[in-house]
Amino acid sequence: MSASPPPSFCFAQLSDPHLTSLEDVRWQQLLNKRVLGYLSWRRKRRFEHRPEVLDALVADLWRAAPEHIVITGDLTHLGLPQEFREARQWLERLGGAERVTVVPGNHDAYARASWASTFALWEPYMRSDAPFPAQGGHGPADIFPSLRIRDGVALIGLSSACVTAPFLATGSLGAAQIDRLTDILRHTGEQELFRIVLLHHPPRIEDEKWRKRLTDGRALCQVLESVGAELVLHGHGHRAHRSQIDGNARTIPVFGIPSASAIGLRPGQHAQYYLYTVTRQAQGWSVQVQVRGYQSATRDFRAEDEHHLSLPVISSTSF
Repeated sequence: MSASPPPSFCFAQLSDPHLTSLEDVRWQQLLNKRVLGYLSWRRKRRFEHRPEVLDALVADLWRAAPEHIVITGDLTHLGLPQEFREARQWLERLGGAERVTVVPGNHDAYARASWASTFALWEPYMRSDAPFPAQGGHGPADIFPSLRIRDGVALIGLSSACVTAPFLATGSLGAAQIDRLTDILRHTGEQELFRIVLLHHPPRIEDEKWRKRLTDGRALCQVLESVGAELVLHGHGHRAHRSQIDGNARTIPVFGIPSASAIGLRPGQHAQYYLYTVTRQAQGWSVQVQVRGYQSATRDFRAEDEHHLSLPVISSTSF
């Protein structure tokens, strides 16, 4: 009698879809930093971020049928309320909130706007499975870090989205969010879960230009080095990027991925999404990563590359 295969969990990561249209935006809505973003959209972004690419991506996701989907920010261009409504409709195409996890990006917090007319529309896709004792209200401080547990995998969401000055695209977590992350990583580590940290900006400040980096990235990396995690996933750079964080017990792989809607006007920056299959084995974890990219000739997504990771199970009690 053959042994049954070890349990696994398959999820997809996509990022920076910039899925919204600004065709009906009124000039009265642009009397702040948004006017710069709108001009950028008019000049180039509307030609790069294409709805037909996203339609092909959604069709490919339906065929791949991952158990979960994570989106690491920048669903919008300017963070306007009408964009949040449009993005909510798109999220519902992907699936219910129980199988789609969202963390916001800097474009989603482009300028100040009321929570009720913006992020509240995405709240079911951002909230934890169960609120922590300090949570329960409405707002980023009450939602993040988020924790969703699926088949031995802990999806830990962080919000680096914050309003910045013109020409800046930096992100920030804040001390309170980093402190709570420390507790979550310890708790899920003690349970020997596969801990995946999700955020929009790259965690390492060395991996991004100064005007686009995570301002408290060093503090985040110190926590990850000390307490540990199995994987960190981000977007923001609109490019494929792989790095690592050197922890006390072992290195933590970091994956950044391109925009999910980029038609590829710049070489090497066409749309991709990643499929991760996490499998618990006797001595650790096996992670298969399939890179699926947009093919302009056939107008569909196909496998382009693969990565394989073998990671030991390390409890937080080891740190």
